[in-house]
Amino acid sequence: MSDLQKAWAKNRLSAISPESFDEREEDETSHAVSELPEHVDDDSSSASSASSTGTVIPSPSQNLFARPQGAPRGRSLQQIPWTTYFERELFLHDPGSPANPSIHAYLTSPVGKGPLFVMHHGAGSSGLSFAVVGDEIRKRLPFAGILSIDARGHGSTKTPEPEANSLSLETLAADLIAVILRTQKEMKWPELPPIILVGHSLGGAVVTEVARTGNLGNALLGYAVLDVVEGSAIDALQSMRSYLTTRPAGFATLEAGIDWHIRSRTIRNSLSARTSVPALLTLSSNASDSRPWKWKTDLGATEPFWENWFAGLSKKFLGARGGKLLLLAGTDRLDTELTIGQMQGKYALQVFPEAGHFIHEDLPEKTAVSLVDFYKRNDRSALVLPPKVSDLIKQGKKV
Repeated sequence: MSDLQKAWAKNRLSAISPESFDEREEDETSHAVSELPEHVDDDSSSASSASSTGTVIPSPSQNLFARPQGAPRGRSLQQIPWTTYFERELFLHDPGSPANPSIHAYLTSPVGKGPLFVMHHGAGSSGLSFAVVGDEIRKRLPFAGILSIDARGHGSTKTPEPEANSLSLETLAADLIAVILRTQKEMKWPELPPIILVGHSLGGAVVTEVARTGNLGNALLGYAVLDVVEGSAIDALQSMRSYLTTRPAGFATLEAGIDWHIRSRTIRNSLSARTSVPALLTLSSNASDSRPWKWKTDLGATEPFWENWFAGLSKKFLGARGGKLLLLAGTDRLDTELTIGQMQGKYALQVFPEAGHFIHEDLPEKTAVSLVDFYKRNDRSALVLPPKVSDLIKQGKKV
């Protein structure tokens, strides 16, 4: 460095007071990103690339690592509220039947003549299991509605004590039909919108039973069953007891419950886990309990109904009216009856080998694409029928 350059640098440094450095350090400290929990997102998740970091947004204060507003993303285990995904919640109860539950449901209404996707979760889960996939559906079909319920004994649904554990397939199917009709009344819809039923695991058996009854009439376009097949489901019941004994009885914090679901790969998408897991747990009033966050649903108490849920499912799935879609995490789940039906083109099949049992939570974007395509294939409003011969004759046209 020349003598002239050294002199210039010396003058510049002397013009900067020590306080300036202090202010600068303080400013940088105030904009630092706080330490995140030691949790690593699953790279195989469908949302891993989207949720691993927040979008970098330069700001006037030079805070180059500011995070966007909205649902907290990244490595956080912070709960995401249901209001992020739904317009409103409903408590649906028939005052004339005190023994019936007050069923809790999440709703985003369809727009115009848009379809209504009616969701039913699996055993031990809740309506928020479909929050993220419902949001993905609406990104692709902005006029679609989403109705996702908490079954009796689950979530925020309130059931009178004698009926709390009455979870037969017939009862759950009747509950779902009642919820749809009560929602229509509550929202003052002149008629039911076109309906796509979507059920995961136990919910798949419920929506199939509803489709079989025909109680929704022409409003039902079709039904989608997620990762449940009669044969493999009944086989899996034998290992259910051992699973329940190895599952934690409780968690020290809500975040610990979310973390367990992700680390155990029960749910492979952290965004889904942060949305759905809080609805599965309740805070115990026992102040001395080191793990006060307990499961809301006693899955062990549902054992008397396990076989009732899935017996005859394949035959009912193939025989009910309406379009049929089966989403699986592996082809090994197909039984003989469904394999033959698939070869005969009786239903649509899609397999997501990278997903776990909770397909719609692990891969919400891909599941949404499948459901939207399924709706479009069964949308009757898009059909253009040829004119009737009698109408042509009345118009004086030659036939």
